[in-house]
Amino acid sequence: MKILFSPSESKSKTNTQTCINENSFVFSNLYSKRLEVLTKYKNHIKQCSESKLEKFFGIKDKNEMQELAQDIIIKDTIKAIQRYNGVAFDYLDYESLDEIAKKYIDENVLIFSNLFGPILAKDLIPYYKLKQGEKIKEFNIEKFYKDNFSDEIDKFLENELIIDLRAKFYEKFYTIKKPFLTFTFLKKSKSLSHFAKAYRGKMLRILANKNIHSKEALLENLPNELKIKEIKIQGLKEEIILDIVS
Repeated sequence: MKILFSPSESKSKTNTQTCINENSFVFSNLYSKRLEVLTKYKNHIKQCSESKLEKFFGIKDKNEMQELAQDIIIKDTIKAIQRYNGVAFDYLDYESLDEIAKKYIDENVLIFSNLFGPILAKDLIPYYKLKQGEKIKEFNIEKFYKDNFSDEIDKFLENELIIDLRAKFYEKFYTIKKPFLTFTFLKKSKSLSHFAKAYRGKMLRILANKNIHSKEALLENLPNELKIKEIKIQGLKEEIILDIVS
């Protein structure tokens, strides 16, 4: 089983490892392509005025801007799953998992980073900021990763059950080409982004804790407050619509 996941805007500043190299990432044969993106990012930051950096990073704190403006290629790193700490990652609570569950996450969760592209949960990344959909001049990051990484992702997912827990934006990085499961979370018949993020994290925690490798096992282990409302099959996508009833 492989789970596709979104990053978060919020990130930890903790580091445990030295700077990136070709062994820091899945798809190491494409490391030079990642470096292309990082070099464009680094050069763009160098050329920006302070006011442009404020807009690019979406912050006004000068100390924070100075930290973010450092050369990303030589910054210290930590596992991606520990770097991100938004709502979904809070509900996953990776640090509280046992070693078997952590390994499940490390090996099976593919996160679609706005800057680094498709990375495994265990891949090592530095602290950075790049808002969802932000451009580096006219460079389309999502299209670049889709064009250059899709073949490798296809191979990676070839014999796997796929659960797509990405937010819709991250579909721009990769189109799934075989049957897959996805989930929609409703509260009083409305889809709400905060609930969706929380329950994506909860679902990921269940998958890891129960070492789940089949759709049947996942549906048997849904949290008590989630009830299946409907299952829709459209093309390759099997969408399981869940009501939050608590």
